[in-house]
Parts: sequence; C-alpha cells; structure tokens
Amino acid sequence: MPRRKPTSLTAKKASQKQKRAIKRGDTSPPPPAPAQRRKRPGHPSRPPVPGRAREEREDDAVKLAARRLESRFLKPSPSYLALSAERASTRPLRRPIPPSAARFPRELLFEDEHGRDLTCPKRPKWRYEMTKKEVERNEEGVFAKWKSETEGRFAQWLEQERESEGEGAGGGPSYYEWNLEVWRQLWRVTELSDILLILLDARCPPLHYPPSLQVFLKQLRPARKLVLVLTKVDVVGHARAEEWAQWLRERYRGEGVRVVMVEAYRHKAPPSTAEEPQGKRAGRRVEPFLPSEFRSQLVRALREAHEELKTPPAGEEGKWKCRVRRDVDWEAVERGLGGKVHQPEHREAERPPPENLDEEGEGEHDAPPEYLTIGLIGQPNVGKSSLLNALFGRPRVRASRTPGKTKHFQTLFLAPEVRLVDCPGLVLPSYVHMELQALAGVLPIAQLPSLPSCISYALQVLPLERIFKLERAESVEKRELEAKKTWRGERPVLDREEGGREGEWTAMQVLESYALAKGWITAKAGRPDVGRAGNAIMRAVAEARIPWGFGLPNG
Repeated sequence: MPRRKPTSLTAKKASQKQKRAIKRGDTSPPPPAPAQRRKRPGHPSRPPVPGRAREEREDDAVKLAARRLESRFLKPSPSYLALSAERASTRPLRRPIPPSAARFPRELLFEDEHGRDLTCPKRPKWRYEMTKKEVERNEEGVFAKWKSETEGRFAQWLEQERESEGEGAGGGPSYYEWNLEVWRQLWRVTELSDILLILLDARCPPLHYPPSLQVFLKQLRPARKLVLVLTKVDVVGHARAEEWAQWLRERYRGEGVRVVMVEAYRHKAPPSTAEEPQGKRAGRRVEPFLPSEFRSQLVRALREAHEELKTPPAGEEGKWKCRVRRDVDWEAVERGLGGKVHQPEHREAERPPPENLDEEGEGEHDAPPEYLTIGLIGQPNVGKSSLLNALFGRPRVRASRTPGKTKHFQTLFLAPEVRLVDCPGLVLPSYVHMELQALAGVLPIAQLPSLPSCISYALQVLPLERIFKLERAESVEKRELEAKKTWRGERPVLDREEGGREGEWTAMQVLESYALAKGWITAKAGRPDVGRAGNAIMRAVAEARIPWGFGLPNG
C-alpha cells in the first residue's frame, strides 16, 4: 500500500484560493483529471451503471450554467479598505441625526448632464445567416468596449470627488454588473416584452431608476410602454409611498410613464390545531398576496398601456400595423386566473425583435403575436419574483431576501393570452457609492468587502445604537489594559476621551457593542466578532426587518 501523503497547509490554502477564484470567474478551471478506477486484487471491476455518466454530465452542465450567471463586481482597493476601517474606529458619529439625512440626496437625482453619460450596454444587430459564435463574438466585443468606457468614467468620477471633498471624505466605489451573461438576460426580456414593469423599492425609488436605464429603455424600437411599480409599500407606509408615487408622476409626466404601488405579502393566520407545526418548523410567517386595491391599479395601468399599443399614431392609420395581441381578457387577469407555465425556451420566445435585425431580415416574421408579453425588470432585491408570486396567490418562482436569487429569466402565463417574463436583477451603473447600494439591499451582504464603511453610512441615517438598545462598550484595547494584573513602573492612566467625548459613538463601537450583546466572540483572540455583527446589522437593514425609507428630496 503506498505511503499516505502528509497534509500541507500551504498547499491546502493555495487550493482553496484557486477554488474561490474559479467560482468568481477570475480564472478558468483546470482540465479534469483522467478517471482512474482502483481494482481490488481478486475482484473484477463493477460494470458501469447505464445512464450514470450522462446524468453526471448533465449535472456538471447545470452547475457550469449557474456559475456563468453569477454576478461579478469590482474590488475596492486595499488602501480604501484600510482607510474605511480607520474612519470607522476613530470618527465619532453625528448625534442627533439632522433632519436632512432622512431625505433622499438631491445630488443623486442627476438633474444636470452629470450622471447621464452612463448607459447600459446595447445588444448589437444580427442576421439570420450569422452563426451563434459570430453573434456571441459581436456581443463580447461591444460589451468589452462599453465596460472599458464605463470604468474610465467611474475612475474620473472618483478622482473628482477626492479632489473636491478631500482624501478622507466621500464613499467607496460604485458597483455595477460585470457579467455579460447577466446582461444578456436583460436583452432577451426587453426584446420579448411589449410592456415593461420597472420595479422600484419604495424606500429609495430614484436609486432603482438611474439615468443609464432610462437611456437604454428610450432606445428600444419599437418603443415599449413603461409602468413604474413601487414595491415594499408595507415597509415605508402608504402615506410615504403615495408621496413618492406622486413625485414620480410629476417627474415623468411628459413621457407617458404610469406609476402604481403594490404589496406582495400578508401575514399568515396562526395555526388552528395543535397538530399543525409550531415554532421554527412552521415555515414562513407570510404568504404571497396582492390586495385587490393594488391588483386593480396594476391591471388598470396594464390595460391602458395595451390600449395605447393598439392605437395607431396620428396620420398613420392606413399603413400602420399593430405589433401586439389585440384581444386580452383583462377581467380574467384581474381575477387572477392563471394556470399554464412554460419554460424559457418556448418557441414563441425565439421570435427576434425588429430593432435587432438588419434590413435584410425585416419582414420575415409578420405573423400576429400569440401573447401579450409583460416583462419585469429591476435591480436585485426589489421584489420581482415576490410580485409574480403575489399575482398568482401562491409560490410559483423562487423568491429570497438575498439579492440575485433569480439566475435566468422565467416565463409564466397569468392568463392564456398574457405572458409574464421575470428578469434577473442587475446592478445598474450609476454614480452612487457602494455604501448606499448596500443600504438599499442591492448588493449581497455576504460579498461586501468593506462592512465598516457600510455600517458607518447606515449610522448616518439611522440611530442603530438606539434601535438595538445597545450599551456603550469600551474598545478592546482598553479592556485588555484594565485586565492586566502586573505593571512595570507606573500604571498607565486610561484616556476616556480617546475616540471621542464621553457618550459619543463610533461605528466600530456600535459593532463591538452589538457583538457583545449577542455573545459573539472570536475563538482565538476572544474579541468581539465585529465581522459577524456587521453582517447581521446590514442584513437587518437591507431586508427591511428595521423599517426605514428616505423622504422626498428637498425642493
């Protein structure tokens, strides 16, 4: 028997580092090692099981496809990570919080030309004679050019902010989607759809409808009808959501954009019998539900948009051709009748859109459409899948509090002639710092590289130390100093004013106090686990377990 190879910690760390790089997509996986089957002496090898190899290949293909659709983002520089940790430890929080912090920053509305130079990548034109590799090569070239230009604009923006506000001010870089496969999902959904529902989190609606998305949607031909849907109304309250809805109607009055509000969940009734599961095994305490008032508003907006799509432009009644299905039973849609579920690779889904065809391919697909297609698009964690489940009144697609749960666009039928297409969430390019994106729940908390800076920003708008009822704890260094029993020379005097005046908080002190309150201590050093505390706090804020929401901007 061969000698067992000793364990090498260095090789193990290198292997784990390589696996993480392959999972992120930074490097390509190594070629598979040839399969070797060890034969026991005196025992013939077992015959292969029919179909097992094919099942293994199919599983590998599914895993590879899921990995290709994972979101990819940039990485902040090590200097910024060190600076953000230092500021979180030394900079005292401003208390009380000024009333202006509760309003959405007006500079993020991008009312001037600044901020409107960012765009979303547009799919290049293609012809039927082109092969799949040719189409993908063109898309990769266009995307690489767009990504290079966008990176240059963001680098210039960060440089200007450092010059105007100083080295220690401002926030981190802005995140946006780097994976071409995810952008291809948006291209397919916008190509298939006649009406687009753009979902906006009611806590900060302007953040979820940046100028880059507005420019991209205006370039679609033929033009799609847009409906802005305010989600999570139950988090901010009906009064605040109605204020944002009226503000959006005034802002986009001349563009024919409709605005509606929705709620996607309701609390379950408590179990009636002792046999029903209790406690943690009882499942979720909410269930998909769309109140009749909100369903009527949404169906009314869709019906009005459908009527406009059927109406020919003035002066073109004779030569104009309707490109959408004319007959739709909107009463059945409002009653919530839906039963058919189709896979994304439906034959009708392969019908190419007019705007992506060259002149040679026009006129080859003039058959009237079989369905009215409604697409749902938006950033991660705005509630697209939750709204779909609420429309059906039961879970039909997977929904999660973690951003990026949906990986591939999904096709369902709300009625025999109405098709819904759910697009995966995309982090859209916008001149917004990473901290605000994390606060809004756009970014996955587990992948945030700079939790101290995100907590610092959240503490600028929310008194988390009061919400969690924390007791101010001294820093770890002071506790270690007091715990020493022997001293050489004079015992040092603790400076109680270090890190701020008595009663002032820093972001790191909030993390330490929360960790101590939960009993989270690191195993080796015995210090408060600030990483786990920051993760828990950001999840509570982003997942709306702590209700919050920006008010209308000043002016």
